[in-house]
Amino acid sequence: MKRLNSQLQDDGAPMELILLIRTLLAGCKEIAFRVSQGALAGVLGSTLSENVQGETQKKLDVISNQILKDILKDSGYVKAISSEEEDDVVPCNPDGKYLVSFDPLDGSSNTDINSLIGTIFSISHAPQWMKPDDPSAFLQPGTQSVAAGYVLYGPSAMLAMTTGRGTHIYTLDKTHGGFLLTKANVQVPEQTAEFAINTSNQRHWEEPIQNYVADLIAGEDGPREKDYNMRWVAAMVGDIHRVLTRGGIFLYPFDKRNPNKPGKLRLLYEANPMAFLMEQAGGLASTGTGRIMEVMPTEIHQRVPVLLGSKEEVKACLSYY
Repeated sequence: MKRLNSQLQDDGAPMELILLIRTLLAGCKEIAFRVSQGALAGVLGSTLSENVQGETQKKLDVISNQILKDILKDSGYVKAISSEEEDDVVPCNPDGKYLVSFDPLDGSSNTDINSLIGTIFSISHAPQWMKPDDPSAFLQPGTQSVAAGYVLYGPSAMLAMTTGRGTHIYTLDKTHGGFLLTKANVQVPEQTAEFAINTSNQRHWEEPIQNYVADLIAGEDGPREKDYNMRWVAAMVGDIHRVLTRGGIFLYPFDKRNPNKPGKLRLLYEANPMAFLMEQAGGLASTGTGRIMEVMPTEIHQRVPVLLGSKEEVKACLSYY
């Protein structure tokens, strides 16, 4: 099986980017070990603090964030970091060529039930004229990303990643500690009969999503004329991994509870990296009104609605708007 380095070289990634990715994944391997230890390492449960998002932090949120922050700051390749768990950007090396944004532990509410969780990341070029502590450096559309991916901490630790030349899936081989290519150039099936959405929020959805999901649930007797299955992992990495591997549509749409927060998912840490992966695998990724990767961020913790997955199903969903 091909090693990660070889695939990155075949995809034309520059050496500094390869070294940065290897550094980032070294941190993810450490997180994978902590996750696998669970209660034995005393890493389960919540802290007494909230992050900038107003969410109660899990112990593993804090641990994972610190692991990635430390290893990236020491690498020399990174000018600054933005994290879902940090109030502000974290300055690193003034001469670093890259910016890294990440959600250190997506789905951390699943830690205490031993369910799927993961790390989501994206990498872009750092504007060399900006200072490392300037958050405006991160206000770039997803189209400027040079790499994105996630590590899924499940029965096996798996990496899905793109550098703009296809989406590839790797599996961590614990016998030698490296990620090996297990599925190259993933292609998401264009059609599907699976959808993922948190239906407990149904009463808050805008009308197009209300109508779309109602038609899916109507099954063979409805206008879509086929039966759909709903799947919901409660961790974006788990749901997106399923969509990448067998098709589907994932939705976290706009809802009416707070007009100042037009979605739950963060543009920099979740929506953009997953949109990059999905588009490189032949899928589509939209906010409902436009392409996710073309959204110009206005601040580092900006939220957006997310609709992504199998091409024909996303188009069908968008036709309701």
